[in-house]
Amino acid sequence: MANRLPSAGFSITVRVAVTADASAIGRLTTCVGSAGAIVTALDVVDSDHTRIIADLTCDTADAAHAAQVSAALHELPGVEVRKVSDRTFLLHLGGKIEVTPKIALRTRDELSRAYTPGVARVCLAIAENPEDARRLTIKRNTVAVVTDGSAVLGLGNIGPAAALPVMEGKAALFKRFGGVDAWPVVLDTQDTDEIVRIVQAIAPAYGGINLEDIAAPRCFEIEERLRGLLDIPVFHDDQHGTAICVLAALTNALRVVGKNIADVRVVVSGAGAAGTAIMKLLLRQGVGDVIAYDRVGALHRGLTGLNPSWQWLVEHTNAGNYAGDLSGAIRGADVFIGVSAPNLLTGADIAGMAKDAIVFALANPDPEVDPREAREHAAIVATGRSDQPNQINNVLAFPGVFRGMLDAGARGFTADMALAAAKAIADVVGEEKINASVIVPSVFDARVAPAVAAAVRAAARDVARPSSHSTDWEPPEQA
Repeated sequence: MANRLPSAGFSITVRVAVTADASAIGRLTTCVGSAGAIVTALDVVDSDHTRIIADLTCDTADAAHAAQVSAALHELPGVEVRKVSDRTFLLHLGGKIEVTPKIALRTRDELSRAYTPGVARVCLAIAENPEDARRLTIKRNTVAVVTDGSAVLGLGNIGPAAALPVMEGKAALFKRFGGVDAWPVVLDTQDTDEIVRIVQAIAPAYGGINLEDIAAPRCFEIEERLRGLLDIPVFHDDQHGTAICVLAALTNALRVVGKNIADVRVVVSGAGAAGTAIMKLLLRQGVGDVIAYDRVGALHRGLTGLNPSWQWLVEHTNAGNYAGDLSGAIRGADVFIGVSAPNLLTGADIAGMAKDAIVFALANPDPEVDPREAREHAAIVATGRSDQPNQINNVLAFPGVFRGMLDAGARGFTADMALAAAKAIADVVGEEKINASVIVPSVFDARVAPAVAAAVRAAARDVARPSSHSTDWEPPEQA
């Protein structure tokens, strides 16, 4: 039995030949279930008088677990395992995105207008008025998804080529949920100056820049410098997309338990890109108090030699200057938000939180605490997993955020846009429909992206180009 929860990310299809008798199918599904996997489909593809050929599809926990399931089927009397297919690798064969022309180019006349000689007129118009590029080129609807491969998912620094499947997936999500044309830009450098210069150089073709999977604290400097150099929005999804979705989920979670954000104490495990952005947005929304926790322990006044990001957190969080471990930090806390590592907490730790506790254990694929244990003590539990209730997924935010910014011709991304997007996501569910298992809408809810886009467009009205400085993301002085 696998320790990790099965998921579609490790889905396999096993083609088996089994003796044709009344119990054949039952023996197959029972075997898979006993091995700890979840059967999602069973299709009979052929048969004769003595045998059935079936494709058995199931979710497993990891590659080793998939091999265990296949071996268990192989050991069944009367069963022959003919082929095992990894459905995730099959989906990625040849990549996941392509370029498709918007015009047919069926005649010489169309060719003459789309390309030479007609295109020269459009080029000259843009040369005379560069702003026309937003109207007459792909710039009006195109985003660069930029990474250096230094912090890919939970895999770490695996480099640009290995990051490409993630960036392709991101581009596909942009198109599917926001109607935004996005393209992966994977850079074979992790030098901050070089990344900034490359992105600045390619920016004329794009209406926005989505930074992705760049390690902290470099990602903060890269984003801040690009915001000062470019006249298009720069959005780091690992920071701002995550923060927007967490605030949206927390808004509804607090509605369910009847608490006010100004009265709650929040503990955030993980003070990297995502955790820092979450805390800054919560502070801007007026949260009561936040304790930041990372590998050095709770960030408190008294720590020295901190990077600028952690120093900012020390100065703006942890009002009681707590300096202990994570278990102690969450004792009596109203909210736990994990964007860090698996299995840091137990059900007993969650039991020590305040009444009607809220737990967002977002480490993927394995959360900071087993959600089953957490539910025994917390009022509301959310994870980043699609196979658990209350999935907090960035796809709720970034397609609509960019849709709104592109439609508005926004010159930058602001904290007001982030707050508006979070409120829009929360409100899509509806106060009359939220409950402990439904605090965020489904990623497939067709209302989400348009609602977020409309909120961002409204927030972008009459907003001048934002400052390159980080003050836009800091809480009001009284915080």
